[in-house]
Amino acid sequence: MTHRIAAFLASLLLVATLQLPAFAQEAVPATQDEIKLTFAPLVKAAAPAVVNIYTKTKVKERRVSPFFDDPFFQQFFGDQFKSQQPKERVQSSLGSGVVVRADGLIVTNNHVIEGADQIRVVLSDKREFEATILAAEERLDLALLKIDTGGEKLPILPLRDSDDLEVGDLVLAIGNPFGVGQTVTSGIVSGVARTNTGIGDFGYFIQTDAAINPGNSGGALIGTDGRLIGIPTAIFSKNGGSVGIGFAIPSNMVAAVIKAEGTGGRLVRPWVGAAGEAVTADIAKSLGLPRPGGVVVQQLFPDGPAERAGVQPGDIILGVNNRVVEDPEGLRFRLATLPVGEKATLNVLHKGEKRDLVVDLIAAPDQPPPNETVLDGRQPLSGSLVIDLSPASAEELNIGAWSGVAIAKIRRNSIADRVGFEPGDVIVKLNDQPVKSADDLVALLGRAAGPWAITIDRGGIVRTFNLD
Repeated sequence: MTHRIAAFLASLLLVATLQLPAFAQEAVPATQDEIKLTFAPLVKAAAPAVVNIYTKTKVKERRVSPFFDDPFFQQFFGDQFKSQQPKERVQSSLGSGVVVRADGLIVTNNHVIEGADQIRVVLSDKREFEATILAAEERLDLALLKIDTGGEKLPILPLRDSDDLEVGDLVLAIGNPFGVGQTVTSGIVSGVARTNTGIGDFGYFIQTDAAINPGNSGGALIGTDGRLIGIPTAIFSKNGGSVGIGFAIPSNMVAAVIKAEGTGGRLVRPWVGAAGEAVTADIAKSLGLPRPGGVVVQQLFPDGPAERAGVQPGDIILGVNNRVVEDPEGLRFRLATLPVGEKATLNVLHKGEKRDLVVDLIAAPDQPPPNETVLDGRQPLSGSLVIDLSPASAEELNIGAWSGVAIAKIRRNSIADRVGFEPGDVIVKLNDQPVKSADDLVALLGRAAGPWAITIDRGGIVRTFNLD
């Protein structure tokens, strides 16, 4: 028994000795081994560059029944009705942001500031500034804000190459969850290059188990070197709280936006004129490939960059500049981080042989013009805005077709909305007649009175609406 007590006391002394530096140290750790004992020096260096963002948005609030809009009811209520018109209410929300340039350039999520009438930035030292929107990328869910510091230089977070990340790397998330104040959580990288998450239409994310909650959006995800590796943007949750599955926009995408729009410019994503589908396990087996992954080319734009570089239908794009590509979303991300006007190397598998093909990075052609046409009247497409497709408009709508007619917008509660049409639908046929332009569609609608057979292509799936 005496030996057991002695051993127990010795183990306690050993634990206390090992833990003492983590609680008692006063100096900044000088070696990598020492910094592992605490994240405090890392947080002290990074936290001043993470800001809180408060927005105010004026929304109209209807306080009476919509039946009062009916002239019959107005006969009875008169001036009382006028006094009950929708009133404005100020809606507040919060998020986080990161100072990426010492003159007051801040990156955050687009959804943090979208529609805001007033944006205030609060620094870590409690100073407040009015912010203006310098750029907003809805599809990327990124926005750049600018505050006037009167010439004072602010602390910044330098960006790290997010392609250097590996699953298992330690990370910290810094933000303002639920408005409780600046908060730091730790975790690891749970996954890289996450696509098909259902978050937006341009998804390519770092996954982490560091706790991310409402208010963390737009904040910082940093590595143990203190550099920015991502902007937390979304969580997977059934109750609104963190369950250990959070997603961040990689810093390489952030860097591309800053470079293009940090001085008031505009991000133009490169286009190579190649489209295809992910190489699944079944496709890999049919092609005799050892594993799934990559994009099998199904469509090439005539005389486009990819075709000129030597890409052929059936080729498999495995990477861009030796960075692995697993699916079409990954290919789009790799291209989006590169500047228009330069060249890139497509790592391609052609009939079992690996090739490196140099491709020009250009802006998507915007011809033909969109010819925006609003459809009305008593027909199934009433309430929709249709356009003639070009590669540029197809990129904006995130659809694979480079020609034809597509629905760009649909008015809420319109006939087209109630029928079930959606923005991005490509109208292929009307009553078995091919539709090649918006003018064709208008002419065909004018000649028909029903029943209707409207064939569309929605994300590669063709279906026909048969309506009386």
